[in-house]
Amino acid sequence: MTYRTPERLEAAILDWAGTVVDFGSFAPTQIFVEAFDEMKVAISLSEARGPMGVGKWDHIRALCDDPVIAARFELAAGHIPTDDDVTALYERFMPLQIAKIGEHSELIPGALEAIAALRQQGMKIGSCSGYPAVVMEQVVARAQEQGFKADHVVASDQVPNGRPHPAQALANVIALGITDVAACVKVDDTIPGILEGRRAGMWTVGLTCSGNALGLSYAEFRDMPCATMAEKRSSIERQFASSQPHFLIDTIAELPSIIDEINARLSQGQRP
Repeated sequence: MTYRTPERLEAAILDWAGTVVDFGSFAPTQIFVEAFDEMKVAISLSEARGPMGVGKWDHIRALCDDPVIAARFELAAGHIPTDDDVTALYERFMPLQIAKIGEHSELIPGALEAIAALRQQGMKIGSCSGYPAVVMEQVVARAQEQGFKADHVVASDQVPNGRPHPAQALANVIALGITDVAACVKVDDTIPGILEGRRAGMWTVGLTCSGNALGLSYAEFRDMPCATMAEKRSSIERQFASSQPHFLIDTIAELPSIIDEINARLSQGQRP
């Protein structure tokens, strides 16, 4: 059997918060602040955003490994944070997340139209998230109420290793029956999510303005002066450089034009 490079994309693997829902990725970050506050440890929203994209337990572990936050924790608890403390924080985080996920589940403007354009080209829609399955159940249900249903969903606790490992992306490949990873594009607003796609052998698209990197509401993004936005975008693009995304766009609304570009490259025999 002769190997042939795929000529068109077969699937898009989409992240959730900051990509399809929750412009600015506020749901997880705000809850991290509240969970730490319950243990009398103050962290800022900016600090909470730092490790975004990985699984939530790993996210909390990364926050606790930050020397500044660890010092605050030691002052409050009398010792540096251990894995048991991380688990205790995670157990505080989860009920808060489940209770408040609905406050940040609105679809990102243009998402439905962009996904519909991909489906018109025969593409399947996979998805994965840093959320565990118990949270994803609610996120998926609320998205369906707004008209979006992915063909497959993989939560962070449904694979042995979450991002930046490729397991979640590859679980979508298997479930969707994709013939070649080069026929997939991973779309994400975080560096770990882009690395996930790169390590899975997929095309990757980083979102600079709808998610964690910019961290603004849609109204704030829409109303920002053009010069200021250009500066912010350039700064975010530099942050993303380490993950080497193939493409960078503001939001998922711009994705259909990127799909056309990738298909053109595939038709010329190129791979990610």
